[in-house]
Amino acid sequence: MAKLSTPKNQAAAAARPKATTFRLDPPLQEGLVLLQAVLKKPLNRLVNEAVKGFIEKRTAEVESDLQQVLMRVKAYRRSDPKFEKAIAQFVDTEARLGSGDPAEGGAEASTGPAQVMVHKPLRS
Repeated sequence: MAKLSTPKNQAAAAARPKATTFRLDPPLQEGLVLLQAVLKKPLNRLVNEAVKGFIEKRTAEVESDLQQVLMRVKAYRRSDPKFEKAIAQFVDTEARLGSGDPAEGGAEASTGPAQVMVHKPLRS
């Protein structure tokens, strides 16, 4: 008889530890073995405690960094909600530097020898 998959069964399966393989540098491995002997705790527990502490520390750092970025973005949006300053800067720069921009288009005044050879029969 097959077992039914229920939310309770799924939660229990997700809560079970998963066997994972990691390569540790020899000094880290030696330190773990030393702590295991001194603290009389399994290596698995020591690694889980260390990883848990690392995750808690790093997620707090990342959260703080993201909050600072979000505050800067919000401050920028408050200072120029319709991007009027940014648009004005773009327009000024285009007006100042755009005249020499080949992407702006326009007729080429000079023609080279190849163009003369092609245009000559067309004009006849």
